[in-house]
Amino acid sequence: MRQAWRVADVRAAEKTLMATLPEGTLMQRAAAGLARRCALLLEESGGVYGARVLLLVGSGDNGGDTLYAGASLARRGAQVRALLLTPERVHLAGLAALRQAGGFTTRDLPTRADLILDGIVGIGSRGGLRSQAAAIARGLGALRGRTGDRALVVAVDVPSGVSVDTGDVPGEAVTADVTVTFGCLKPAHVLGPAAVRCGHVDLVDIGLGPVLAADPAVRVPEAADIAAWWPRTGPASDKYTRGVVGLATGSVKYPGAALLSTAGALAGPTGMVRYAGSAHYDVVRAHPTVVASRKVADAGRVQAWVCGSGLGTGDEARTELRSVLATPLPVLLDADAITLLVGGEHAEDLRRDAPLVITPHDGEFKRLAGEAPGADRAGAAARLAAWTNAVVLLKGDRTIVATPAGEIWANPTGSPALATAGTGDVLAGLLGSLLAAGLPAVRAAVMAAYVHGLAGRRAAGDGPVTASDVASALRPVLVDLLG
Repeated sequence: MRQAWRVADVRAAEKTLMATLPEGTLMQRAAAGLARRCALLLEESGGVYGARVLLLVGSGDNGGDTLYAGASLARRGAQVRALLLTPERVHLAGLAALRQAGGFTTRDLPTRADLILDGIVGIGSRGGLRSQAAAIARGLGALRGRTGDRALVVAVDVPSGVSVDTGDVPGEAVTADVTVTFGCLKPAHVLGPAAVRCGHVDLVDIGLGPVLAADPAVRVPEAADIAAWWPRTGPASDKYTRGVVGLATGSVKYPGAALLSTAGALAGPTGMVRYAGSAHYDVVRAHPTVVASRKVADAGRVQAWVCGSGLGTGDEARTELRSVLATPLPVLLDADAITLLVGGEHAEDLRRDAPLVITPHDGEFKRLAGEAPGADRAGAAARLAAWTNAVVLLKGDRTIVATPAGEIWANPTGSPALATAGTGDVLAGLLGSLLAAGLPAVRAAVMAAYVHGLAGRRAAGDGPVTASDVASALRPVLVDLLG
């Protein structure tokens, strides 16, 4: 598992650590790690000696890190030029080190560069880039290196112009190929459109670990976590001990939702799927192992319910939703079930002791919360989780999972391929299967989003993606993941 901390926590940790170290130690550690990574990148394209390196230097410590790293590269024979955006506030010691090493300053953006270091602004910045910096950011793509390829852009700590604590990109911002960050990850590295701007993220250890706050702002699962959490069968397993998931999904109008949610559930760890709804004939024809009935009340014993995908919003759908929420079991509400919550008639039904998971996309979130998630998607998901007393899975390229207590997870496997009708139905079925297998709600949501994202990526390898393709990709993805 990876973790990310907000700016205030990073600053507090830096202050604590700096009090125990000689002045300038943290900057020297950061600059050394930054220079080392830049040197490795340059070695891949012809070596450090003679390489053209452009430093984009703002004020403060971020600019200082950039200048000291540039000085290190200059000492190894690179041709280093620094474009100072705020000369009156430049880090003087860093600039002196660069000049002593043979580097120079420049007034204009050059026409050629092999590597660009983005040190315009650091983690303390707010809002998008100002006009001069924005113009420079727009011009970076035109610079070419010695091989004729586009110049590599390395962001110092974070790409300039992103919102560090939310992952938003409020205006013009730098897009990096590599981001070298110091001490710990920040939310911008793993959340929202900022994460895409970061490219590959390298973490340089400067000693912050022991003094960081115990609770990170964001947690990010890795493949090893999902594999370790996934339920395994044993000699004593049977279809009931593995868990039985119930699906109240689909309708005469939307039978596909029933089929897709069932396909997602069948790929999960449970031993049986029970379907309850008007699409029961379609489900059994496509999936003969499913035990089907017409209504939730007739479904039989299950360990968790999935409700809402393609269910409709009429009186019959509302009755089924009430039946599901009345059970003492974990429940996942998706799609139409979320829409049915909007009027407030089910507020009492949500006051339940058993786990509840809600899986909105942005439109459903807006209908339920009264406003769009906005720039701070993680914060918005956490507020909705607290209001509904549910784990919220807010769908998106960087899907967010939030708990009522404010715990935030960011899914790293998202894919644009999943932006097609029906993929959410597949996700709902898979997540419900994990709930029925006994996984805690937050862990089930994190695991389902991770595997679903991998399935989307795998399906995209064969061309345009449908939800059926994603469902079909779940099993091979799990074979690879679980070994």
